Amino acid sequence: MFLTRWELDQLSDSATLALTELVANVVRHVPGRRCSVLLLREPYGLRVEVADAVAGTLIAKAADPLDESGRGLALVEAVTERWGVDEKGDGKTVWFECDE
Repeated sequence: MFLTRWELDQLSDSATLALTELVANVVRHVPGRRCSVLLLREPYGLRVEVADAVAGTLIAKAADPLDESGRGLALVEAVTERWGVDEKGDGKTVWFECDE
C-alpha cells in the first residue's frame, strides 16, 4: 500500500523479501518477539528499519548448502542496495535501503 502510494511498486518484491527476513530474525531470536518497523520514503527510494531490544552485532554469512537456516541476512544483502545495523544501549536497529 505505501509503496503504491509512493509510486515505488518496482521495489515491492525486494522490500517484501528483505522485511520478511528481518522480522523472521526477530521472531526467532528476540524474547517476546517485539519489534518496531519503520518505512521511510527517501529521495533515492525506500528505507526500512526494524528495531528490537536485543543488543548484538549481526553479519551476513554464507550458509553451508545443507544448513536449514542462516541465509536471511545474505538474502537482504542480495536484494537491497545497502543494509546495516545501528547498535544502541538498549537494542539495535537493522535497516536496508532500496533505490528507485
